[in-house]
Amino acid sequence: MYHFRVEAVEADGSPAKGGPRPLAPALSPDGGEGEKGAPTSPAANPLAPTGGEGKGEGAAPKAGPVTDSEGRVWLTIATTRPETIPGDTAVAVNPKDPRYAHLIGKHIVRPLPSELPREQKLIPIIGDEHVDFEFGTGVLKVTPAHDKADFDIGQRHKLPVVEVINADGTMNDLAGADLRGLDRFKARKLASEKLAEQGVLVEEKPYENNVGFSQRADVPIEPRLSEQWFLKYPSVEVSKACVAEGTMKFHPDRWAKVYDHWLTNIQDWCISRQLWWGHRVPVWYRGEEVKCQIESPGPGWVQDPDVLDTWFSSWLWPFATMGWTGDKASDANAATLRAFYPTTDLVTGPDIIFFWVARMIMAGYEYMGDLPFKNVYFTGIIRDKQGRKMSKTLGNSPDPLVLISQYGADALRFGTMRSAPLGQDVLFDEKDVELGRNFCNKLWNACRFRQMQGGEVQGEINAALLSSDDRWILLRLDQAIREVSDALASYNFATAVQTLYRFFWSEYCDWYVEASKAAFFSEDAALKANKVAVIDFVLSHLLRMFHPLLPFITEELWHGMGYSTDMPEDQGGKTIMFARWPKPLSDHEKEAWGLDDTVETFANAKFELVTQGRNLKTQFNIGAGKKGKFTLKPAGQLDPREAEVLRLLLSAESLDLDPNYAPKRGTPTALTKLGELYLPLDGLVDTEAERTRLTKEVVKIEAEIAKVEQKLGNPSFAQKVPPAVLEEHRQRLADWQTKLTQTKGAIEALG
Repeated sequence: MYHFRVEAVEADGSPAKGGPRPLAPALSPDGGEGEKGAPTSPAANPLAPTGGEGKGEGAAPKAGPVTDSEGRVWLTIATTRPETIPGDTAVAVNPKDPRYAHLIGKHIVRPLPSELPREQKLIPIIGDEHVDFEFGTGVLKVTPAHDKADFDIGQRHKLPVVEVINADGTMNDLAGADLRGLDRFKARKLASEKLAEQGVLVEEKPYENNVGFSQRADVPIEPRLSEQWFLKYPSVEVSKACVAEGTMKFHPDRWAKVYDHWLTNIQDWCISRQLWWGHRVPVWYRGEEVKCQIESPGPGWVQDPDVLDTWFSSWLWPFATMGWTGDKASDANAATLRAFYPTTDLVTGPDIIFFWVARMIMAGYEYMGDLPFKNVYFTGIIRDKQGRKMSKTLGNSPDPLVLISQYGADALRFGTMRSAPLGQDVLFDEKDVELGRNFCNKLWNACRFRQMQGGEVQGEINAALLSSDDRWILLRLDQAIREVSDALASYNFATAVQTLYRFFWSEYCDWYVEASKAAFFSEDAALKANKVAVIDFVLSHLLRMFHPLLPFITEELWHGMGYSTDMPEDQGGKTIMFARWPKPLSDHEKEAWGLDDTVETFANAKFELVTQGRNLKTQFNIGAGKKGKFTLKPAGQLDPREAEVLRLLLSAESLDLDPNYAPKRGTPTALTKLGELYLPLDGLVDTEAERTRLTKEVVKIEAEIAKVEQKLGNPSFAQKVPPAVLEEHRQRLADWQTKLTQTKGAIEALG
């Protein structure tokens, strides 16, 4: 950042008259009073900054104009680009700034080019509310040819435009004799030296600035005036209203505000590009004549060498790809155009909401008289672990073909979707793809388990033979269908994925398939056949719900399981893509199969018993290789078939039902809604070794409790940390205290 002084003068170059501030000490080359001339060095300059006032790094003092002993008024200007001073055509201040408002209409003496006579260096002081008088010195050098904001100021005030930098980044003749021909960065250094020679350079200090960089050349982009073709956006108001009024919906809807803000402040579209490849700008020249048309007007006409912005063709995509000609009579007979315009959904990224989405909407209304789509779903952006957008330049994008070869296309698709909440960016991790592959394997093996049972495919379900587990899984399937359908309808794809994951992995595989083994291990053929019919019913619905997420494996399984057999071609006989989307169970089906609230209540009681029984084995460190013999003192009547299911889920050697069971003192017990569950430890654990282990565990837990209590008892901690952190520590204390009670109970149970 460079701070330099300029003299404020009248329009004729004479010293500026008047001023609200008293005179400052006179300026002299040696810093003393009485000498004439501008300051010769920052060190000897009484106008140099004395403090760190100002907003942001590199800020100058906010004292305003300073007057020397000769009555001359000096202003301080801050810039990061002193090489552009020869292109300045004004300095701007905010008309509401009391320090400078009285100077509006006067001029300053521009210090560069230094060889110009004084009268050619005069540029006006203008008032513009664009200037932030809270930032820096409050005085802005205006270079319309080399800064977008300055160009806008120049347009408002009809300032001349002086271009001092060539297209190749070198300085041109208007930059002055000293800078002419130099690279812009060398010119920057020399310009600061020239300011110092004139005694007007106040300060030079490091400053971090936001500068655009060329992705290909890796150099700072230089704002520079050039002649381009612009397009005034059409149908802006109707395009804005269609989203604001809900005719078109954005998902997530937060992007609607961004869209509305952009259309409210929209500027003309620069459509020309200086590139080798692209659609040529349809403009032709012959001398002073200019024509805009596709074909050449004839001999002697030369086409503009520029090409159109790539989005200029993309914004026509919704209709130009389907036989659109622009002729209403012809377009009315275009079958494809009539069938698919407007379409229902657009799926895209929020990073091109302005480049593509908004422009397609405007083009649709302008050239078709209707919106191009009814819903826009904005996906998240896949980023690397550092949060950077993936790009070929950074080389941080995994090769999808390699991932597909290693894990499968479905695994890549499902793993990524499972980690992508609605519209939020995703940090890519290959472990998610690996989880996707594991899930696909689980689905494949679940279908394989069904095939191993044999029997009729999609047989009739006999309501009289339905077990409580059958009724429970049918109810859970009904709930899953409803949740997934609602999630997809509201574009919450991550919710749909999580629902399907929960239903298939936790409810179907972990509970129902394990419970169904009781029927398959029995000798009852009718019960087995009915169990297979229920499994087929569930899986055929499940594969259809999974198909949008796992298209390849579900297509394979749909045919491999025989679910396509005898189906009409347009309803799943040819492909699962044509199969009807699952519908929730009707009231008639629920009544026929006995699906009511009691089913869920009983199932939850069974799961509670199994969970507590498993916890008993964990509490006493009983490994998976030791099954154990459980005894249940039932609270009521329990069907022996239900008891067999409980035994399988407990992975127990046996589960005895004994209403009169009298346990030995200290036998581990779990109280459940189905009764008291006991786990005799005879032959399962080494009592002394287990007592020693648990005693050590008690010491460890008590130490953890003491640490948490010490923190919570410290006023400086309890009063300073955020409420969420305090609550987390309180919960941690409660968890450790619960664990201590359980561990001491386990020791007592050992006798």
